[in-house]
Amino acid sequence: MYITGHGNHAWALDLLTGRELWHYSKQPEKDAQGCCGQPNRGFGILGDTLFKVNFGGTLVAIDAKTGDTLWETTVADYKHGYSATAAPLLVKNLVLVGIAGAEFGTRDFLDAYDATTGKRVWRFWTVPGPGEPGNETWGGDSWKRGGGSTWVTGTYDPDLNLIYWGTGNPGPDMNGDVRPGDNLYTCSVVALDADTGELKWHYQFTPHDVHDWDAVADPVLLDLSIKGQKRKVLMQANRNGHFYALDRATGEFLLARAYTKVTWADGIDSKGRPILIPGHDPTEEGNVACPGLGGGHNWHPTAYSPQTGLYYFDATDGCQIYYMTNQGYIEGQWYQGSTVGRISDQPSNGSIIAVDPTTGETKWRYEMVTPPSSGLLATAGGLLFGGDSQGYVTGFDARTGKVLWKFQVGGTVAAPPIAYRFRGKEYIAIAAGGSLLTFSLPDD
Repeated sequence: MYITGHGNHAWALDLLTGRELWHYSKQPEKDAQGCCGQPNRGFGILGDTLFKVNFGGTLVAIDAKTGDTLWETTVADYKHGYSATAAPLLVKNLVLVGIAGAEFGTRDFLDAYDATTGKRVWRFWTVPGPGEPGNETWGGDSWKRGGGSTWVTGTYDPDLNLIYWGTGNPGPDMNGDVRPGDNLYTCSVVALDADTGELKWHYQFTPHDVHDWDAVADPVLLDLSIKGQKRKVLMQANRNGHFYALDRATGEFLLARAYTKVTWADGIDSKGRPILIPGHDPTEEGNVACPGLGGGHNWHPTAYSPQTGLYYFDATDGCQIYYMTNQGYIEGQWYQGSTVGRISDQPSNGSIIAVDPTTGETKWRYEMVTPPSSGLLATAGGLLFGGDSQGYVTGFDARTGKVLWKFQVGGTVAAPPIAYRFRGKEYIAIAAGGSLLTFSLPDD
């Protein structure tokens, strides 16, 4: 078993005993910055080679048997505000790597590298430059600091040879006055040719976002019948409070439906644009908007069960006060254009939600005292697993949401559970705090 950790650490573990076989580490640069600590979201693997990013903006190839570094290449210069946290995606002989930094006024991208040599093959800028389609959606030179981070791993359709990747917020997050326009391709999903990085289509969930509602949540691919027509579907539980289904071949908008309290939009129109409700944008005095800064659903991995036909994700349910200030840009420094505040008598809570992806209807909801923190796993045995910040791991009946099992692991669960089979037995593995725990599933 291979795992990555905070601060450029990684390990190989004996699957039978949990004994460490090798340990990779590299001291992070002292002046490297990020919005949210120094997490790492995992390895990619091709053959006997593992691939991971280091926080300071490099991509590393590691021998899976020995832990030795085979090559390391620079993706971005951390001194400009960039950082790297996403798990690479392997497509053919390419290593797809995203980047973070929108809160520091960076212009962000998605890269593809040759898995053998580490040489960059192509780059797609999520904020287009002059002369490129979409640049006209940025006022003046605001595109230079436009954000659009790609800090959660996308997915791939081999039949269409398309890569789908969600993009983050524009910069500065909460002051839209300095970047008039829709601000493409932020808060969007982009569909790219896997071989060349050429943009085939895009869909923007939140045009001219001023609430930090990234669209980086994992794009999930299904073949479904929607409104009586069979479709190749891409679905996403978006941070802005809506579940979406798109045609993944064309990018056509199919449906959207709110899954938590939403006050900033009165639904999504037939063309896929939000119907805005005035009075919820950030101001110097502050305006309340729902959902809060973290969503809705944020970065946590989602799950789908072909047995139940349900799509599962977690959400933070609540509202916050959004503020806006004028802030000068300094390269490599925090550039958010203000912040949010809590509403004293309205604390946020959380929920795990099961949605019918053909309609967007919520089928069941499990309410939580605190917002969720881990992501979800659906199994072929009809189970659903997830964890929370209080250290509880919970197993549900995936069809009904009934709690079947609960265990206190002794630390915050901030990564999704995984399932695996070893020597004829099935297991669940869960990272909690600084530990990794495994549980066996009953044979019956």
